[in-house]
Amino acid sequence: MIDPEAIRLFSIVNADGSEVVLSNLGAGIVSIVVPDRSGKLSDVVLGYRDPADYEADGPCMGKVPGRYANRIAAGRFAVGGRSYELAINNGPNHLHGGPGAQCFANRLWEAQETPEGVRFSLDSPAGDAGYPGALHAEALYTWSDDHKLTLRLTATADAETIVNLTNHAYFNLKGEEAGDVTDHTLKLFASRYLPTDPTLIPTGELAPVAGTPMDFTLPKRIGTDLKADFPALNYGKGYDNCFAVDDWQKAVVRPVAELTEATSGRRLLVSTDAPGVQVYTGNWLAGCPVSKSGRAYQDYDGVALECQYFPDSPNRPAFPFETLRSGEMYENTIIFAFE
Repeated sequence: MIDPEAIRLFSIVNADGSEVVLSNLGAGIVSIVVPDRSGKLSDVVLGYRDPADYEADGPCMGKVPGRYANRIAAGRFAVGGRSYELAINNGPNHLHGGPGAQCFANRLWEAQETPEGVRFSLDSPAGDAGYPGALHAEALYTWSDDHKLTLRLTATADAETIVNLTNHAYFNLKGEEAGDVTDHTLKLFASRYLPTDPTLIPTGELAPVAGTPMDFTLPKRIGTDLKADFPALNYGKGYDNCFAVDDWQKAVVRPVAELTEATSGRRLLVSTDAPGVQVYTGNWLAGCPVSKSGRAYQDYDGVALECQYFPDSPNRPAFPFETLRSGEMYENTIIFAFE
C-alpha cells in the first residue's frame, strides 16, 4: 500500500485561470478545468474523491499504465530469441503491465517541477513484472495558455525490451459530474480498425470501418451504434477497440480524434505520433469508487482516447512496432487541445 502522505499534487494554471492538476501516483491527470462557451469553468476528466481510491483501480483513472499498455495475448512474447511470460490479469491475457503494483499506474513516480511543466520519472529494474531490461521512463506534462495539454512520454533501457506508454484519462466535456457521454460526438482520423477475438486480442487484420458501427470518419454520436449487434461491440459491451491512424508516419504528430459536446460547446482535439488510438467508452465504470463530485459512476460516464502502439504488437510482426534497444529512446507525444 502506498503511504497517502507520499502522494503529491501539482497544479498548473494558465493565463485565463484554466487549470491542470497532476499526481505523482501513476504520473496521472487528476483534473482538467476548462471553460465552456460562456466562460464557465468545469473539470472535464473523471476521477475519485478519495486519493486512496486511485491505487490499483481497475479503470486506471487518468494514469500512465506500463510497461506495456493494453493487452498481450496469453501474457507471452519473445525478445532477442528469448521468450518471456507475464502476469495474466485480464481474462486469459496480460493488460497494462500487470495487476496491482506491477502496473506503472499504481506506483509513485519521482516528480520535478520544470520551467516547462512537471516531469515524472520512474525506474523499473530488469525482470520487473517479468519484463526484460532495466527501464527508465519519463512523462513530461506542459499546459499552454491556449489550453493545450501536451504529454511527452519517453523511455530508455539497458537491454532490448518492449514498452508501450499512454495516458488513460476519461473525458466528459459536460463536466466530470454530468454522467453519460453517449451524447458526445466523436470523429476519428482512422478508416481502419483492429478486429479482435472475444478476449479483445487483435486477429491481425486491419479492417475498413466503412459500412460498420466502427465508422467515425464523419462525426457521430457515441451512443448511435454503441449497442449495435456487432462482434467488436458485443465483446466489450461497447467500444473498446484500437483504430489505426490514417497516413501514420513515425515521429509525425497528427490529429487522431475530435470529441465535441453540444450543450457546453467544448471541443477536444487529440493529436499524437502513435500509430493507434484505443477508444474505450467506460463500459465497466459502474461500481467504481465515488467520483470527485460525490457521484456514483455508471457505465459510459466517460470516454478514454488512448494513443499507443496496437494491442499485442510484440506478437504481430506486421504491426507498426519496434522493440526498445540499449542506446535508443522510446517516444510518444500526445496533445489534448481544448476549445
